[in-house]
Amino acid sequence: MTETRQEKPIPPGQWRSDGLPPVMAIDLPPQEPLPDGVATYFDKCEEKLGLVPNVLVAHAFDADRLNAFAAFYNGLMLAPSGLTKAEREMIAVAVSAINRCHYCLTAHGAALRQLTGDPALAETIAQNWRAADLPARQQAMLTFAEKLSVSPAAMEEADRQALRDAGFSERDIFDIAAVTGFYAMSNRLASATEMAPNPEYHAMARE
Repeated sequence: MTETRQEKPIPPGQWRSDGLPPVMAIDLPPQEPLPDGVATYFDKCEEKLGLVPNVLVAHAFDADRLNAFAAFYNGLMLAPSGLTKAEREMIAVAVSAINRCHYCLTAHGAALRQLTGDPALAETIAQNWRAADLPARQQAMLTFAEKLSVSPAAMEEADRQALRDAGFSERDIFDIAAVTGFYAMSNRLASATEMAPNPEYHAMARE
């Protein structure tokens, strides 16, 4: 009787060839070679940030999926809005803290430190935003984002009115909800795949 030889499976996440830790715990290598548009996008990230965020690398197994994710992120976090970029990052960090998302807390904690120039404030928001010395506007914003994250079915007109009373427009309310919802999704995806933050984030904007 001849035994059938079985190949030993490659452990998930072991496809990195650059000596860096695996991006995530499921085995979805980027397309090879990267499509021109994706390669150009990654080059721009490297130029502007000094790295390619692992969340983008994780999506690079499918160029269409990556492009859709990047477009949605850029529209929410970087496009003109009544919310400042720092306020949008505050939402990202506060929501990620609620969901205990290691990747997003690390990556967006670094972004918030850079945007505010205040590492202590950013760290406090990551640990417990209610302990941070925030103006009433941002307290109202994060109160709304927290409730939407924890008990979305309990949202009511009083929650929206509290934002209006704090000076937010109708479009601002939509943007607060959209950013909150985006990180509800992103946190769960990162946690489900054990997505690893780029090591460089840990040291960014600490002084």
